[in-house]
Amino acid sequence: MKKSRALAIKRVYDPPESTDGVRILVDRLWPRGLSKDKAKVDLWLKDIAPSDRLRRWFAHDPKKWTKFLRDYFRELGEKDEAIKLVAEKAAAEKVTLLYGAKEDEFNNAVALRSYLAAKTKKAK
Repeated sequence: MKKSRALAIKRVYDPPESTDGVRILVDRLWPRGLSKDKAKVDLWLKDIAPSDRLRRWFAHDPKKWTKFLRDYFRELGEKDEAIKLVAEKAAAEKVTLLYGAKEDEFNNAVALRSYLAAKTKKAK
């Protein structure tokens, strides 16, 4: 896997900025109450999000974070095409991973960035 530029993370409800680069929504569900025009999403990768079962179980509970990471990383291991797509975009230009959760530290965008960073290190 190619070395990527730093992946930014941003809540999709925050205003888009020209410095965001390619804006990729990494949630399975479209954010409630947000129009596609306002979101300015360049790419919506539903398939890279945690499964519905895992998402519901986790519910952004910090106490479940470690197990969530393990289970989500296992799911990501089966999503080679989506991972490759994000990695290629991040190698070519700035990418901002967008999430809808109110939780800033314990969400799937944070987990996905960690997964991609680990994959990049292993590839070296």
